[in-house]
Amino acid sequence: MNGITEMIIVYSLLIISAIIVTYAQTKINLSYGKYKKINSKGNLTGKDVARKILDSNNLADVKVKEVSGELTDHYDPRIKTVNLSSNIFNGTSIASISVAAHECGHAIQDKVGYTFMRIRAMLVPVVRLVSYLGYFSIVISLFAGITGYLKVGIIIEFATLLFHLVTLPVEFNASSRAKKELVRLHLIEDNEYNGVDSMLSAAANTYVASLLSNLLNLFRLLLILKNRDD
Repeated sequence: MNGITEMIIVYSLLIISAIIVTYAQTKINLSYGKYKKINSKGNLTGKDVARKILDSNNLADVKVKEVSGELTDHYDPRIKTVNLSSNIFNGTSIASISVAAHECGHAIQDKVGYTFMRIRAMLVPVVRLVSYLGYFSIVISLFAGITGYLKVGIIIEFATLLFHLVTLPVEFNASSRAKKELVRLHLIEDNEYNGVDSMLSAAANTYVASLLSNLLNLFRLLLILKNRDD
């Protein structure tokens, strides 16, 4: 493969990767922007919905907390808390109850010992350790040259790819549990289901985009390394 062809492929992969991530992020922003303006007919806040789902699953020990920021919502398995951003915590929109229910889906996963969630938890320290290599990549390149620099990048991308691969079923399963709980507890009406589904699907697809982006970046680095070795 000549240098010009290699450069075309490398830059094409970069552009495709950027397009995929941008599209997914735009999709979630549009979905969130749309459904945060549509109030749920039950007029329950994200906090109310979270509390009802948790209590109905014997998770009274899990606290629902308000945190700063926007879309900073997450479940913390270490201290058993569902953390909801202010708009979600206090909001009564379709977006608010969807996100709150999704985070409760993670709490339920934790309770039942969902396999992929356990695997992801084990991978977190590994990914953090590998990511630290990025801070030393310039130093590594001084001793190992550009080839060593590329190998560090490949290790980081592979570890991140593995983490995103395990994250996918965790996120899709949490969304599935969220929708089931919202229906089971009659927290949404039939004509609100599509809105919830659209909101959660858009959010889940950001993880698909991240996975594809990692895969393309890994392939790009492997291609560059291969051509340097040829």
